[in-house]
Amino acid sequence: MSERIFITGIGTGVGKTLTSACITESLTADYWKPVQTGLMEGTDTDAVRALLSNTVSVCHPEAWCLQAPASPHLAARLENTTIDVTEILALADQYQPARRALVIEGAGGLMVPVNESVFTLDLIVALKARVVIVAQNYLGSINHALLTARMLQHTGVPVIGWVFSGVEHSNEADIVKWSGYPQIGRIPLSEHVDKAFVEQQAQLLTSSLHTLMA
Repeated sequence: MSERIFITGIGTGVGKTLTSACITESLTADYWKPVQTGLMEGTDTDAVRALLSNTVSVCHPEAWCLQAPASPHLAARLENTTIDVTEILALADQYQPARRALVIEGAGGLMVPVNESVFTLDLIVALKARVVIVAQNYLGSINHALLTARMLQHTGVPVIGWVFSGVEHSNEADIVKWSGYPQIGRIPLSEHVDKAFVEQQAQLLTSSLHTLMA
């Protein structure tokens, strides 16, 4: 299963990194976050690496690591640099496993600027990736979820489905119904997120992932 799975969210802090770890573990995929901002808080690559149990998955190094906890274009601007999307695409080709999936985690949502002219949605299109949307319930989340779905539908980007995180809510069924995208699964809120938790959640996602990716 040599393909690219892009993990995006309906916003920031909705559970993309944990979802990335679970899907990486479920598919024995490789993981890559091309652009990391907010280095003082640690990297998502280190977090995912610490949560994986299998010995096959590789967590590839970031293309850009930027200090400011901001959108990639702004964090890069503050360091007097520009993120080169052609370099990201070249590295994606280099990192893509021959017979396994590459899980790519984005920063924030679809319309987060990667540089001064390219948004995350443009990057997904250029990567020829299929998308997993991560959503969490909060005031305004239905609007954010359906706007995300509408943008993906408008551009024709292939979507595998939704992963919901946090506390379960009836909004999830509404989002699935109104978006037309299936639910892959959900990752519950837990006080103890460790390798055992990720392995358990990965197993619960496996059947849906394989069915929806077939």
